[in-house]
Amino acid sequence: MTLRESHVSTPLLDVRELRVAYPARGFRRPPVEVLHGVTLDVRAGETVGLVGESGSGKSTLGRAVLGLAPVTGGTIMIDGEDVSHAARNRRRALAGDLQVIFQDPYSSLSPSLTIGDTLSEPLRASGMSSKDAARRVGDLLDLVHLPSDAARRLPREFSGGQRQRIAIARAIALEPRIIVCDEPVSALDLTTQAHILDLLLEVQSRTGVAYLFISHDLNVVRVLCHRVAVMSGGEIVEWGDGDTVTSTPSHPYTRRLLLASPVADPKEQARRRTLLHAAKIESATAMTVMEEKS
Repeated sequence: MTLRESHVSTPLLDVRELRVAYPARGFRRPPVEVLHGVTLDVRAGETVGLVGESGSGKSTLGRAVLGLAPVTGGTIMIDGEDVSHAARNRRRALAGDLQVIFQDPYSSLSPSLTIGDTLSEPLRASGMSSKDAARRVGDLLDLVHLPSDAARRLPREFSGGQRQRIAIARAIALEPRIIVCDEPVSALDLTTQAHILDLLLEVQSRTGVAYLFISHDLNVVRVLCHRVAVMSGGEIVEWGDGDTVTSTPSHPYTRRLLLASPVADPKEQARRRTLLHAAKIESATAMTVMEEKS
């Protein structure tokens, strides 16, 4: 798998100083802010990785882009339009440009609908005829390398990797310009992960779609992403070229994430554990300094 060159163009997705806060439990307690002025962008045909540990805020950012989290400050621009507080009907209209692939493909697929019905539903809703929708479903199944008879089967008849292929087919059904991929391979075994990453690269090559790829694994984003943003504590602590950030990061938190990735060599793994301990101390110190400045 090889990376394609990033396009230099006006951002397709442009997030500026984004803040997200949730109501706090308890009477008259102020809202709890989980994103603190996050800025990033995704260009057409590009893959941007968003990496961090659980609780870092990366999935919240993805939910905010999709209109599923309360934006309390900043802007989210899609193709030049501010959708930070877009109404529900406008959000539905954006479905043609913006789609999502979730972590768990089974829970995002209706167990009572055949795959053909699942894939044709958004097509019919967009005004496509039954005949054209059926033809499009066949093309989608072919694109994600599933047999044509898959359209007549239910989600429970497929493996986890096959279900994720179906989820990818559904995400690209309306030919979106950008897809938010929220941990799309984290629930899969390593071999299946590689197949799905290859498929995402193939789909991007054939359609030109852009990805905002959310993950906790630097090894995964190294394969797929042109640029990478690293999040911790609701802020971006490092942001730059994918190869640089995932191989020779400058921030101690990113180095800690890199050292936490397991390797097959026991001696190298032991060396990493020693370095990881030092990186954790350095990262904690850096985060404390950042909090004091803010």
